[in-house]
Amino acid sequence: MKYTIQIVGVGGQGVLMASMVLGTAAMNAGYNVAMSEVHGMAQRGGSVLSTVRFGDNVISPLEATGSADLIMGFEPAETVRNLPLGNRDSSVLMNLDPVLPSMVAAGFESYPDIDALVASVKKVNANLVTIDATKLAMEAGKAVAANAVMIGAVAAMKDFPLKKEDLLEALKSKVPEKFLDLNVRAFELGFKTVKN
Repeated sequence: MKYTIQIVGVGGQGVLMASMVLGTAAMNAGYNVAMSEVHGMAQRGGSVLSTVRFGDNVISPLEATGSADLIMGFEPAETVRNLPLGNRDSSVLMNLDPVLPSMVAAGFESYPDIDALVASVKKVNANLVTIDATKLAMEAGKAVAANAVMIGAVAAMKDFPLKKEDLLEALKSKVPEKFLDLNVRAFELGFKTVKN
């Protein structure tokens, strides 16, 4: 068994933290793990891509375009832009809360309609699961916990090979003590939302 996750988003969303949690959970479950990060313009809200591969005899963190088992999209437009990393059989988890680029925020450009972005994914992939991770994170206590919501959501995805308990333990090991309760609440909300 080999499994590849492509995690996409923009700087500041916790993409790299999520990849560390997923990689740690896979290692704790006894798999070989390889990870690769493309920071891009992470510090300025630019694109971020992280690859997590785990399973038997996994050596390289790189995966051929079109062969991801899961695309974990922290930002809607970034999810659509990175769809070629997977194929029609890949699972896609898409956060519906956009991060507006500076030109959009300044009013010079417009952000694509969210429903149109969702429809464009559904045209090429029937395995789309959408979630409003930021809204759920706010319910848990703070918007910054949206990445914990996404990790919880992944734990509930159909055919995802890592156990919920392994992901939760890995998350607990990576977050500061003072944010532990917040992240656990956010994780559980993400899990419950996708499971239902």
